[in-house]
Amino acid sequence: MAAASKSSQTVKNVVLALLALWSLVSLIVIVVWATSPDLKSSAACRAQLQEVTEKMEGAKVVWSKNKVALEEQLEEARVEQAHQSAEILLLLGRLNATNATLEECRQENVVLNGNISVLHERVEQLRQAEANLTARIGLQEEHIDTLQQNLTQAGHRAESLYSLKAAAESHMRAAQSETSACKSGKEFLQKQLLKCKDLVPEATPKPQIKEPSSSTSPLSGIPALALLTCSALLLMT
Repeated sequence: MAAASKSSQTVKNVVLALLALWSLVSLIVIVVWATSPDLKSSAACRAQLQEVTEKMEGAKVVWSKNKVALEEQLEEARVEQAHQSAEILLLLGRLNATNATLEECRQENVVLNGNISVLHERVEQLRQAEANLTARIGLQEEHIDTLQQNLTQAGHRAESLYSLKAAAESHMRAAQSETSACKSGKEFLQKQLLKCKDLVPEATPKPQIKEPSSSTSPLSGIPALALLTCSALLLMT
C-alpha cells in the first residue's frame, strides 16, 4: 500500500515537472522570437506569438485538467492507502494472534516431546519388566514341572504305600486268623489234654523208704509221657 501511494506521488511530480518544463521552454521560445526582429517579420512573430499563446493556454487548460485528475488520483490513492492501512492493521492483528497460537503450539510441542520421551522410557521399563516376568515365568514353569514330577513320584509312592498298607493289613488279618486258629487249637489241645487226664488212671501211691538222696524216681515221668502220647494220638485222628 505504501509503495502504491509513493508511485502515484512520483507520477504526479513527474507530470507537474514535465508541464513546468514545457511552459518554461515555451516562454523561452517566445522570448527568443520576440527579441529577434531580424529573423522574421513582426506579422509572422505576432502570428507565432498568437499560436504560442494559444498553445500556452491549451497547455494551461491541459495542465489544470491533469492537475485535477492527479489530485483525484492522489485522493483515491490516499483512500486506498487508508483502506490498505486498515487491512494491514487487521492482518497484523491476525499475524500477532497467529504468532501467539504458534508459540502456544511450540510450547505444547515441547511438552508433548517431553511426554513422548517419558512414554518411551516407560515403554522401555515395561519391556524390561516383561522380559523379567518372562524369565520368572520360565523359572516358575520349570519349578512347576519339578513339583509335578515330584507330585507324580509322591503319587506313585503313595500308591505303593497304599499297596504296602493293604498287604500289611492282609498279613495282619492273616496273622489274626492264624492267631485265632492258634487260640482255637490251644483250647482244643487243652480240652483234649483234660480228656486225656481224665482217661489216664491215677497212680496208686506205694510206700517207699525215704533215702537221703534228693533224686526222684525214674517212674515219676510216666503220667506226663502218657498225657503227651494221648494228645498226639488225638491230633493225628
